[in-house]
Amino acid sequence: MNSLFKSPSVDWPFKFSQKLERAKDERLKQFYSNPLPAPDTPLSEVTFLALDFETTGLNAKKDGIITIGLVPFTLNRIYLKDARHWTLRPSQKLEEESVVIHGITHNDIIDAPDLDEVLDEVLKAISGHIVVVHYRRIERDFLENALKVRLGEGIEFPVLDTLEIESQIQHKDAGGLWNKLKGKKPKSVRLGQSRRRYSLPDYSPHHALTDAIATAELLQAQIAHHFDASKPIKDFWL
Repeated sequence: MNSLFKSPSVDWPFKFSQKLERAKDERLKQFYSNPLPAPDTPLSEVTFLALDFETTGLNAKKDGIITIGLVPFTLNRIYLKDARHWTLRPSQKLEEESVVIHGITHNDIIDAPDLDEVLDEVLKAISGHIVVVHYRRIERDFLENALKVRLGEGIEFPVLDTLEIESQIQHKDAGGLWNKLKGKKPKSVRLGQSRRRYSLPDYSPHHALTDAIATAELLQAQIAHHFDASKPIKDFWL
């Protein structure tokens, strides 16, 4: 099933070298100077970094990041002792709808730092890793916009998107004339529903660190069930 996932071919190490030449902020220069795994590195040899944000809304141009959770892992192990979690004070107002979802209130963020105050730590934690997310539009777009506001320049980095991987798996499983005649459709690719298909436990959703751990476990299961761990990282990163 190695041909199951289709990824655009991006030479991220070369792209990082270009970004390093153009970056103006010293923190971004340091970020791009830290080497990524070579494109031909097998999945089994990569140390990934699962990343999750909770935000004030879903629009990266007007909403902000309120929590960040991350945890490094390999296909065989999750390094919980190295996990990190930050609560941030966004410039945007907390809307009632988002509070209901993530449970973070004004009292939780009143003394929290702005992203700029912890940006060194966040970038150092991500630097050199292959980031794993569930729906890349959130983590990529929100960090890009947050840095444009604070630094005047954005950020790019490779990701593995467990939602995209699961979506392609589901479309493959539901494909073909026979499945169409039977009315079979792709199943939900939300994080919780995707995990249940691999008999992974339910976790309370919408906590950045818990969701990062859940995403790490999901990628481990996806690779174990559907792919050859000797496949190169370049076949999966986006």
